[in-house]
Amino acid sequence: MQDLLVVYIAYVIAAGSPGPSNMAIMNVAMSQGRRPALVLAAGVITMSTCWGLIAVTGISTVLVRYANALIILKIAGGLYLLWLAWKAARSAVAADAPAGGPARPTAAPGTLYRRGILMHLGNPKAVLAWVAIMSLGLKPGASPDMALMAFGGCVLLGISIFGGYAVLFSTAPMVRGYARARRWIEASLAVFFAGAGSRLLFSH
Repeated sequence: MQDLLVVYIAYVIAAGSPGPSNMAIMNVAMSQGRRPALVLAAGVITMSTCWGLIAVTGISTVLVRYANALIILKIAGGLYLLWLAWKAARSAVAADAPAGGPARPTAAPGTLYRRGILMHLGNPKAVLAWVAIMSLGLKPGASPDMALMAFGGCVLLGISIFGGYAVLFSTAPMVRGYARARRWIEASLAVFFAGAGSRLLFSH
């Protein structure tokens, strides 16, 4: 039980800390509403669950051993984050919507879901974080039940964290705050995504 608690605490810190996925969920929640943000969060949760399965079943050793796989993911993820930065920058300089109208047209659910998957797919740090977290609790000779509890608990925590961001930042005060500071928020996102993408592309 102590090992599981360590796993859960480590996952909450890793998944709840600010990152491209959380920032994107917050932005969609404030600009497009709760349902679109939950759809985006569902894509992030789906890919996070896949990374968790890879880590807990040991396939992660293949990704860690063969650097080329991580390099490809890193390049793809960096380019995708730079593309998100470009979109945010365009939104920051766009004219404000008329009073009473939506700040931004709502994207199709399929588009948002794919965006969530691609954002987490192109982040090799996600699978490495899962590997590190699982290694904290799954000692040599750990039972399958232990692995299942560690994995399942983290998945439930991920649903709570990513879904919680979508719900919290789609509340009326957050939406009103976004309407007042839309340009600053979008500009900050552009800088954040550009920095994250560049760091992925040029990190060793």
